[in-house]
Amino acid sequence: MITGELKSTIDRVWDAFWSGGISNPLEVIEQITYLLFIRRLDDVQTLAESKARVTGGEVENPVFLPGQAHLRWGQFKNTSPEVMHRTIADDVFPFLRGLGDSSTYSEHMKDARFTIPTPALLSKVVDMLDDIPMADRDTNGDLYEYLLSKIASAGVNGQFRTPRHIIDLMVRMTAPQPRDEVCDPACGTGGFLVAASEYVRETHADALLDANQRQHFHHSMFHGYDFDSTMLRIGSMNMLMHGVESPDIRYRDSLSEGAAGDTEKYTLILANPPFAGSLDYEATAKDLQRVVKTKKTELLFLALFLKLLKPGGRAAVVVPDGVLFGSSKAHKELRRIMVEEQKLDAVVKLPSGVFRPYAGVSTAILFFTKTNSGGTDDVWFYDVRADGFSLDDKRNSVEADDLPDVLTRWQNLAEEDDRARTEQSFLVPKADIVAQDYDLSLNRHKEIVHDEIEHRAPLEIIADIEILEDEIARGLSELKAMLS
Repeated sequence: MITGELKSTIDRVWDAFWSGGISNPLEVIEQITYLLFIRRLDDVQTLAESKARVTGGEVENPVFLPGQAHLRWGQFKNTSPEVMHRTIADDVFPFLRGLGDSSTYSEHMKDARFTIPTPALLSKVVDMLDDIPMADRDTNGDLYEYLLSKIASAGVNGQFRTPRHIIDLMVRMTAPQPRDEVCDPACGTGGFLVAASEYVRETHADALLDANQRQHFHHSMFHGYDFDSTMLRIGSMNMLMHGVESPDIRYRDSLSEGAAGDTEKYTLILANPPFAGSLDYEATAKDLQRVVKTKKTELLFLALFLKLLKPGGRAAVVVPDGVLFGSSKAHKELRRIMVEEQKLDAVVKLPSGVFRPYAGVSTAILFFTKTNSGGTDDVWFYDVRADGFSLDDKRNSVEADDLPDVLTRWQNLAEEDDRARTEQSFLVPKADIVAQDYDLSLNRHKEIVHDEIEHRAPLEIIADIEILEDEIARGLSELKAMLS
């Protein structure tokens, strides 16, 4: 995470937005996102111009045409705050909205609105962004991560952001490979996709030296959908700032009838889908309803994940506890499908405070593989009791943290065979899950050992009480005598 001067500069600009009347953290990040994109366009044009000078040819695919120089970051940043504010409001933003480029970023700028209220505030923001070395992917990524952390600390919009340490655990447990096609059908700010891209860079750096593999990484490896245009803009820029040039991040209501077309397309799904409320039957895709007849979004998303995965594809997804033990016909049928028709790999139970202060709901992470032919053998259960943070609304850092142990044990499942069900993690044979009517709640399979406590005989306790009563009576008599 960024520290020092850059961090304090961002904090000052954030405070300036707040005092300038923009208090919604998403709007603040959105305005900064627009400005980062504008600067990026200028950098792309500058690079193309340098290449043309070296080769003696024309500038390829120019972003800015002759007569549009005043729209470029390098030009307007040097004008007075008043002129800059007027130029951006009247010329630059209409230019952004009219960009014909088919890239992810241009697509999400169609309804861009400029809401920075004063020239002074704009000048501060532009000065801050101009000081950031945009060629440094790590600095860019850290900057954007810090901005997004402001959403998490803002309260009302915190539900958009899955805690980074939970995302990292899910990514490391699924271990994305360079040839994977990764999808998050409810991508929000793109946290899962960013973490997957960073993991591939970290563990398969040599793969990105290959031209075909590099093309796949930047253009066809990462896919995200959301139906909030602000989230799409922020998620796209998050990917760009982390060095992914053109991810497939699109507007889509993943559960709707009109969202067909991606059946069996992806090899890895990482998601924390929304699971508040129900949907209208009419709006929900009929093929999902055929899998599981329900209005509950959490069940429909699981059916969607099975639809989107290629055979052999794997998934790690956050679900509310009710999915594990719900007694409705839809709940039971979906669990049966997971166990009998696909391969359920693991259930990692999370403590209920993980999503505080925004939600106290109890959750778990399901890990499964799409096979369409069964394959569930032993299902691994882990009871996470601490995640490195206090489980109250403050979520302060603490020493207790089971997550490293989760990853270590997951990577050495053979050693879990002989663990008793009284322990924090254990394997449960498929036959036992079937016998429990496909109930996947940890408590259904965990054995609880009660300590034997020897109580004294009742008559002995009564005798002690009588002795105490005699002592109290004598004390009262003595007290009376002293007062008379």
